[in-house]
Amino acid sequence: MGTPEQLITQPLKHPFIEIMDTTLRDGEQTSGVSFLPHEKLMIARMLLDDLNVDRMEVASAKVSEGEKDAVKMITHYAANEGMLHKVEVLGFVDDHQSIDWIADCGGRVINLLAKGSLKHCRNQLGKLPEEHLDDIMRSIDYADSKDIAVNIYLEDWSSGMSDSPEYIYTMMDKLVRTPIRRFMLPDTLGITNPLQVIDFFRKMRRRYPEVHFDFHAHNDYDLAVSNSLAAVLCGAKGLHVTVNGLGERCGNAPLASVQVILRDQFEARTNIREEKLNDISRLVEEYSGIAVAPNQPIVGDNVFTQVAGVHADGDNKDNLYCNALVPERFGRSREYALGKTSGKANIELNLQKLGLQLTPEQMNKVTKRITELGDRKEIVTQDDLPYIVNDVLKHTTPEEKVKLISYMVTSTYGLKPIASIKVEINGSQYAAESTGDGQYDAFVKALRKIYKVNLGRTFPILANYAVTIPPGGRTDALVQTVITWRNGDKVIRTRGLDADQTEAAIKATLRMLNIFEESQ
Repeated sequence: MGTPEQLITQPLKHPFIEIMDTTLRDGEQTSGVSFLPHEKLMIARMLLDDLNVDRMEVASAKVSEGEKDAVKMITHYAANEGMLHKVEVLGFVDDHQSIDWIADCGGRVINLLAKGSLKHCRNQLGKLPEEHLDDIMRSIDYADSKDIAVNIYLEDWSSGMSDSPEYIYTMMDKLVRTPIRRFMLPDTLGITNPLQVIDFFRKMRRRYPEVHFDFHAHNDYDLAVSNSLAAVLCGAKGLHVTVNGLGERCGNAPLASVQVILRDQFEARTNIREEKLNDISRLVEEYSGIAVAPNQPIVGDNVFTQVAGVHADGDNKDNLYCNALVPERFGRSREYALGKTSGKANIELNLQKLGLQLTPEQMNKVTKRITELGDRKEIVTQDDLPYIVNDVLKHTTPEEKVKLISYMVTSTYGLKPIASIKVEINGSQYAAESTGDGQYDAFVKALRKIYKVNLGRTFPILANYAVTIPPGGRTDALVQTVITWRNGDKVIRTRGLDADQTEAAIKATLRMLNIFEESQ
């Protein structure tokens, strides 16, 4: 195949790359993922309005009535916004059924799925290449009569280039003379490596230099991002991605990773608004139920968290441990984790953010306590820090403004749980009762009743609730409850640890209320 230098055609300087997001089509093929129609609309709106993708593939034709409803909602919205040309639907060579389905949904672009390898043509369709080509040509003509633009997938293209390149050239020689706008080349089975992609793309570009080629990667060998960038090196004008790398089997190329490498490593241009990458990741995580790994580049919870104290010390002096992936670029902020390796520098930076100042002696005591907690593998957050300081130094900074005096929660089969609570808020005691859908829900509703009736105020809205226990599954294991609250634009994340899940959640809630009251 030659050396990489011989294989790479001369890349354009600062090329513009189209980004086509296929979260709502290929991403939905992730095992266990099925978006409701309104969820698809919300994701589509964020992709178009906030993230500014060039195109998005929103469905496969003829899947279900629910899918049809979703596509109609999306096309109606996109048409009103003047962006209908950005909405694409996967369709099939099926005697025009897909084209009619897309037209009935209000769509104007079909991504026609054709066979890109001889074995798929013969063994799946049972047809000769000439017969398949005739069917494709009829589909293109019919789409044109319906005023529907056509892009074409050459399914299993990477295998075709390995096993039957002459078949692909026979297809291309005829199809390049049609109104097809984009030829989309998928590594359907995720089997290629970057050198193969370079080789295959070089051959396609040399033979068809004026054609717009997209590349569609799968991540079976964890090479989806690398292969996508190899395609760009050799002249691909568009890349297919999904939010959080969702997709069949091991998924597709993740949008955030592809975007930042295009910009930082290749100096390529896209229309993506990077400050919205984290927002779309969170939305898709919520709707899909597929959690983002904490160390997922760009969008993971931990990727902008420094743990080692030497790193915090370097950042404090001259940003010595920072690179181009600064969190503010993505609407996030850098955090400094607290644990056994954090050291004084991490603690000092966290205390600065909280506006707390300690003497050297006090700092030594707090550092020792955090190290002890880290040795026990307990999680220490910035929100925990005031409580650790208060506990270690035995003084009233910060003042505990909200205290739980007493509470009782009941749960009876067939009846709603009831909570009866008494709390002290800023020196005054209040009591309330409430029912709820669960014990914790009843507790929070009783609290909200006190804030509304007695104080004439509200407190932050619960945004996320997660429960974890140590490995082993013991019934007496400690439960860690992590609750995320939203107060306008501000996010508060608090934790509670207890053998009882409700008690752990109540501890997390009281921590949030004390943070909230302090901010007031």
